[in-house]
Amino acid sequence: MEQTNLSVKPYNRDSFRVRTWCFIVLLCCSFTAFGQQLINGTVTDDQGIPIGGVSVQEKNTSNGAVTDFDGKFNITVKPGTSVLVFSYMGFKTLEKEVGEQTTITIVLKEDLQKLDEVVLIGYGSQKKADVTSAVASVKSEDFIQGNVKDAAQLIQGKVAGLTISTPSGDPTSGSQIKLRGISSLSGGSDPLVLVDGVPGSLNTVAPEDIESIDVLKDGSATAIYGTRGTNGVIIITTKSGSYNMKPTIEYNGYASLSTIARKLDFMNASDLRKRWDEGYTFIGANIRDYGADTDWLDEITRNAFSQVHNLTFRGGNESTSLTASLNYRDMEGIFLKSDNKRYTGRVNVAHSMFDNRLKSTIGFIVSEQVFNALGDGTSFNPYIYRQALIRNPTEPVKNEDGTWMERDEYFYDNPVAYIMETLGENRERNVRFDFSTSYKINDNFSAKALYARRGNSKIRGFYQTKNHVSTVKYSQGGFASRGADNFINNYGQLTLDYNQSFGKHRVSALIGYNYEDNMDEGFWVNNSNFPTDGFTYNNIGTGKWLEEGRAGMGSYKNSSKLIAFFSRVTYNFDDRYLLMASLRREGSSRFGANNKWGYFPGVSAGWRMHEESFMDSFTWLDNLKLRAGFGVTGINAGSNYQSLSGLTYSDYFLYNGEWIRQLVPNRNANPNLKWEKKEEINFGLDYGFLDGRISGTVDYYSRRTKNSLHNYSVPTPPYFYNEMVANVAEIKNSGLEILLTAIPFKTDNFQWTANFTYSANSNEIVSLSNSEFQLTNDFFDTGYASEPIQVSTHRVQEGQPIGNFFGWKSVDITEDGIWLIENRDGNIVPSTEATTEDRQVLGNGLPKSYFSWNNTVKYKNWDFNVNIRGALGYQILNFPRMYYENPTVNYNTLNSAYDKIYGKAVLGDVQRLVSYYVEDGDFVKLDNVTIGYTLPKSAFKFVENFRIYATGLNLATITGYKGIDPEVDTDGLDPGNDERDKYPSNRTFSLGINLTF
Repeated sequence: MEQTNLSVKPYNRDSFRVRTWCFIVLLCCSFTAFGQQLINGTVTDDQGIPIGGVSVQEKNTSNGAVTDFDGKFNITVKPGTSVLVFSYMGFKTLEKEVGEQTTITIVLKEDLQKLDEVVLIGYGSQKKADVTSAVASVKSEDFIQGNVKDAAQLIQGKVAGLTISTPSGDPTSGSQIKLRGISSLSGGSDPLVLVDGVPGSLNTVAPEDIESIDVLKDGSATAIYGTRGTNGVIIITTKSGSYNMKPTIEYNGYASLSTIARKLDFMNASDLRKRWDEGYTFIGANIRDYGADTDWLDEITRNAFSQVHNLTFRGGNESTSLTASLNYRDMEGIFLKSDNKRYTGRVNVAHSMFDNRLKSTIGFIVSEQVFNALGDGTSFNPYIYRQALIRNPTEPVKNEDGTWMERDEYFYDNPVAYIMETLGENRERNVRFDFSTSYKINDNFSAKALYARRGNSKIRGFYQTKNHVSTVKYSQGGFASRGADNFINNYGQLTLDYNQSFGKHRVSALIGYNYEDNMDEGFWVNNSNFPTDGFTYNNIGTGKWLEEGRAGMGSYKNSSKLIAFFSRVTYNFDDRYLLMASLRREGSSRFGANNKWGYFPGVSAGWRMHEESFMDSFTWLDNLKLRAGFGVTGINAGSNYQSLSGLTYSDYFLYNGEWIRQLVPNRNANPNLKWEKKEEINFGLDYGFLDGRISGTVDYYSRRTKNSLHNYSVPTPPYFYNEMVANVAEIKNSGLEILLTAIPFKTDNFQWTANFTYSANSNEIVSLSNSEFQLTNDFFDTGYASEPIQVSTHRVQEGQPIGNFFGWKSVDITEDGIWLIENRDGNIVPSTEATTEDRQVLGNGLPKSYFSWNNTVKYKNWDFNVNIRGALGYQILNFPRMYYENPTVNYNTLNSAYDKIYGKAVLGDVQRLVSYYVEDGDFVKLDNVTIGYTLPKSAFKFVENFRIYATGLNLATITGYKGIDPEVDTDGLDPGNDERDKYPSNRTFSLGINLTF
């Protein structure tokens, strides 16, 4: 019998453990697999149209999904007890119990009240229902359409308390923005602009590339931005792709025609010859008839054609989304050689990893702007416009020999020659790179880091030829100028967010760090007397002025730094009681040695009264929320190095046979220099009735700016220099803001939405001096009417509002045309006997109130928008009338110069600033009218959306003002001056299309 060897392996305990654990893991995975439920579904609106981009979240978990372009989604959830939460901007949030279902269809209803809509706040976002500060949000569907200049004009008349105006027709100029009045003597009124969370400008991205604009108005909302929050914060959100988004291509483009909105009525050749026939004699420009019939304004203007094209590419899968856009803007101005071309490209890529816990975004924005320069470094020289107005209309443009017609009169030059013999170009390039990453640590904590770098480079060239008046009359031999500027900004941000819900309580908290540095540098040089025009400004060293020591040159470089730590806490109890508190500690390199850091607290609270049980009987009430807030913001201290003493080089002196240049003081050290501090309190009411058919807000605010900067005379010694910038002045503003939105009619095919805004503001200079720094008087004068009048136009005085015109009060005229003035004693004296002490307040250039009425009508595939706005309670100093409504001047005049003043006599006095030229500026504008038609989807199978529209801007104005446009410059401390040579405003008509593939 054969022997069989049997061997028994010894027991291996480690192997047994491994196998056991593998079995347990597999068993758990099996139970888990059996314990999951796959849900497929579709989300539509109440018309059955699929909605893409809807957030689908398993309640109280981090598990979620997003609907695709066709409104479809799938998500794996726990069976039986799971609840799905569906949310999308503009629709009411819906919760749905899953039960045993595997396929569900969800219908979202439009949220007319939009309480679930998310609005952006400082370093984060909130549901609209939870906001306790004065915050406004405007979406792209509500933007002004047509030929807008920048992002601000998109929301013109849309936000109560935010004044946006475009007083200049220059295609390179931007919008003027003012929020809740003037809060500083020298700090300006521009708000902080954030583009996708990064500081920028209203031109960082193209208006067609913007999805929404949020405006933080009161101190409690902007305190978290510290020294940059006083003038409000505008948060721009660009269009972006989303995960699981079907690839789309959007094209938006339009062509525009612009014309001068209104012309001043100056004498033409027929008018001038009529005056000669009536016996008038003139000196200067209109001394004789030169035989021609020239419309000088027509010679230098044109119908301006513009075009804008914007392409946006968007799409995404489960883990990556992409957005790319290209924008081209070619804007012509109404003056010859006045233009503005801009090219902008933007790419944004977002990627998520680790079950959407880690999300990263990288973005690039590149733009280039090119425009003709008719001024040295500027797009247009207003002197050219002035010359066209005052030129003798009987003069020809050119002499018989083909040379430009020029005459030897004081400040009297051929405007056509000025344009044609000027060559110039400004080129500006902007580059922005940004990278952000966020990590969801758990259901409560998330961290985010952001870095951005911005660069701006400018180069400019300017040349006046040998045929330019500067050579023809003043023998300059050609003039060239060249310059370049460079700006670099680094921006870094770290934040940690906390969110927690327990029972009826919801708490969120934020802590963060912010770093920013800026560097500016540049140079310029000019030269004259060139051997040829051939090189223009590209061979600037050949001019003889350099050899003669008469050429000009200069350079500069400066830098600044800003560092901040900030925090915020919000609390919500039972969706009824709301609280938010924030604190920012900020340091600036501009602050003095004794005040390097500042603190900026903000706090606000809200009470949603309609959620109380005692309001249950008011079934027609959708929303009633009371708000109150307080915040401290600032304006960064002056300019760079202003807290430090400074020296500069002055004239030469002879010492030991050698010429030595003097080194003299030009700035005193001020270790106490700090931020301008604005304290603001805000009370608000949000309301909504009748299922969102009527809604709105009311806000009252009171703000006081302390430590406002101003320049003061100081004794020498003990100071080295006779002036010093110090924190002394105090200003107060208060006002009321009202927003009312109503849907008067709404059916399946027709809807009319009306929006009304109203805002009123009053301000006062509380003080201009303190115990250390005093003015000679309790006022200072500002603004200026140039020669031959040469007086200030405004007075800033304690106890008075900013913007007061100050001059002689004219009450009558003598038989020989001399002004009669009311002097300081109340007596009437001729202007020839009046003194500067007889001047008094003549009006105010800041409107007391603004209003707008915006209407949107939709009927089937048609849409119609009308925007009306206006300003009330202010005056304008009409410079063209003050200078040219006078037959004694040496230039061409307005036809009204020969009308009798007060019905008594034609003016025979010299040009003076008198109250006769201060007019009421109240106006109502038909600002924008748009009509559009969206083609049915069946018209083009490959097109998702095809809309054609026509629009007009600045169509009509109702006003008693006699100038071109009552919407004049209101910036600074001399608002309401309608300068005689400002670029006239335009009327624009556009035809455009919107396409989505």
